[in-house]
Amino acid sequence: MAFYKDKYDVIVIGGALAGMSCAMKLASEGKSVLILERHNLPGGLATSFVRSGIEMEATLHEMMSIGPEERPLFIREYLDEMGVRINWLRVPEAYRLLSPKDSIDIIIHPGRRDDGTWIAADEIEAQYPGSRDEVNRLLETCKSVYESVLFLNEHTASKLTLLLKHEPLTKTAGYSAQEVMDKAFNLSDDVKHILSAYWIYVGQPISTLPFTIYSFLMADYLLGGSFVAKGFSHEMSAAMAHRCEELGVQFEYCQDVEKILVRNNHVYGVRTKRGDEIHCDYVASAPYPNVVYAKMIEPQSEVPAMARKYADAMPLGVTTFSVVMQLDKRPEELNINDYSVFSSNIPFDTDVFWKQGKQLGNWSNLTTICLNYANPDAVPEGKTSLSITFLPLADAFMNITADEYQDMKRRIAKQMIEQVSEYLGVDLLEHIEEIEIESPMTIAHYAKAYRGGIYGYQHSMNNSVVARLEDVEKEMWIKGLVGCASHQLVGDGMACNINNGKIAAKMILEEMKKEAK
Repeated sequence: MAFYKDKYDVIVIGGALAGMSCAMKLASEGKSVLILERHNLPGGLATSFVRSGIEMEATLHEMMSIGPEERPLFIREYLDEMGVRINWLRVPEAYRLLSPKDSIDIIIHPGRRDDGTWIAADEIEAQYPGSRDEVNRLLETCKSVYESVLFLNEHTASKLTLLLKHEPLTKTAGYSAQEVMDKAFNLSDDVKHILSAYWIYVGQPISTLPFTIYSFLMADYLLGGSFVAKGFSHEMSAAMAHRCEELGVQFEYCQDVEKILVRNNHVYGVRTKRGDEIHCDYVASAPYPNVVYAKMIEPQSEVPAMARKYADAMPLGVTTFSVVMQLDKRPEELNINDYSVFSSNIPFDTDVFWKQGKQLGNWSNLTTICLNYANPDAVPEGKTSLSITFLPLADAFMNITADEYQDMKRRIAKQMIEQVSEYLGVDLLEHIEEIEIESPMTIAHYAKAYRGGIYGYQHSMNNSVVARLEDVEKEMWIKGLVGCASHQLVGDGMACNINNGKIAAKMILEEMKKEAK
């Protein structure tokens, strides 16, 4: 009996979150689906690792688009619809922004009061009197844009519908977050800095970040709060993989796809590294288009010229450098009192931070996450789980040789630890029991992501989420081939990848209907 079927409806290349999301949706519609994953675990970067018997979170700082069980947001709703059960834990606060050079030290919490006032607006008002109404108005605008983007995620709207029913979206879609805050709202510079702290989660300076993306991020995080999985991000990955198999998806690990087979501008299968040729009608592909069109399509003569131009024209987004540690004392004993802290040792300026991402180390804006405050049972008694992260650009690392790599990695990690130690007033180097350093090379090696990219392509004013939602179906340069990862739509993080998988499945189902007519 053959290991693989003679033919599948869809082959999904990559068993990370987007691939599993796509497979679940397709299988729930009765389609035969095969996932081919190069590793021995599902989830891609949504995973954990064990050092000296201690499980440590690899990547997930917090998950957006979940919301509380009684008021679920769209990713929780989708996972519930698909039958995926995850034990979500709410993160205690949105963030703390610590910028001593600006005399800013504030903690922001999510949620809205019964009268509609955002809690964040009250918290900012307490330190910056007279700002409440404008902050509230800005966040209400963000909420309106957020709801419009969710509508477009599921529907096609005419220009008239957009103008009549989605006015905040249409009025702000052509502007950056900086432009909207500067021109449409009367906010002090300090308040604008406070409301820009999440910039690192999109890896784009506020001056060039589309207000649409900014709005979605702010409304999502500050409306329903953030969540983590009790069993680390691996719990989420394992639950999705289990549900895929329950729905009939064939999930094969340690299967590296080398070629996507194309004939007459239509995919007809894939070939694995070990030589298996497997046939299908559609392929949902996690590898970046840069790799797909340059190396994976066979024969290369089937690659349309526009597909190459598209991939070459898309600037790659950020990658990551993260130091994950277990410390030998409780957080309070180390002056660590918050879950999430955005700290800067220079005046807050996202344009400066962005430029620093092109250099190796000496980064001023760092994110620290203390897992104890969101998931205390995941950390051994009397210990602290702390990560320090910056999101640089891959170009900074392109000339590092193998001989230089380890020294570079340790040098930058030491700088980051010392910088956080300074504002804590505690030498963290003296308290490290376990440490792991994750670099762009780690991402490129483990996930085989192009140049270690974690967020796909950069945001821009003419390539933001609204434009991408409108154009994504036009980018099926080869019939039957769809993207299915962070590069597919301009969006960031694990929630966006789950949504991207859902969108890929929707595109395939719509194409199937067209071809059936």
